[in-house]
Amino acid sequence: MTTADTLAAAVDPTAADRRLSGASPSERVSWALGQFGDALVLSTSFGAQSAVMLHLATRIAPGIPVVFIDTGYLFPETYQFADLLTRRLRLNLRVYRAAESPAWLEARHGKLWEKGAEGLATYNQIVKVEPMQRALSELGARAWLAGLRRVQSSTRENLPVASLQDSRLKILPILEWTDRDVHRYLTENDLPYHPLWEKGYVSIGDVHTTRPLTGEMTPEETRFFGIKRECGIHDPASGI
Repeated sequence: MTTADTLAAAVDPTAADRRLSGASPSERVSWALGQFGDALVLSTSFGAQSAVMLHLATRIAPGIPVVFIDTGYLFPETYQFADLLTRRLRLNLRVYRAAESPAWLEARHGKLWEKGAEGLATYNQIVKVEPMQRALSELGARAWLAGLRRVQSSTRENLPVASLQDSRLKILPILEWTDRDVHRYLTENDLPYHPLWEKGYVSIGDVHTTRPLTGEMTPEETRFFGIKRECGIHDPASGI
């Protein structure tokens, strides 16, 4: 039996999902911490509303490793936002990057994000998926928390609260929250949106594949030129 099989056998994702479906976000985080302890991590993109999950999780698990994938192509405001929240919430931030620098990546492959769906898939695998796989492995993660919400896109509207992705249990504490719920939490806890939020950016990733929302676009079309919504990190098929 492989390590993945052993870990998978120890966690029943269906039972976990059933148990957590009626729980509050805080109860979900507390349950995960009780089950997995030091083998629990939190991922963040320091995106538009990331302060919610960062605050919610670290109130319950102050020392939880917070995995941040730095592609090297993020907005300056994203790096500034990361610094701000890291200081304010005292995050145990773990930054992971691709083995290749942005300059080396472009020298070898060109601007992959300009090469259609196949180019985007290759780009995301190199700068996002592989570093995330490495992070989860090096940190010994058996479970991870993420801030995905059903209202964010059609690719997320049927997600369960808990599911097995490769050998790890992924738990989505605020899965059912609406934008109103998020706004209320941020306001009540005096937490900021990403600096680009007020400039029309509703989903924030790399500079070259992120656009502000305009009247003729859907939120999903603001990322990856409308070709796709997910980068691969939260795709079970990615092998993470």
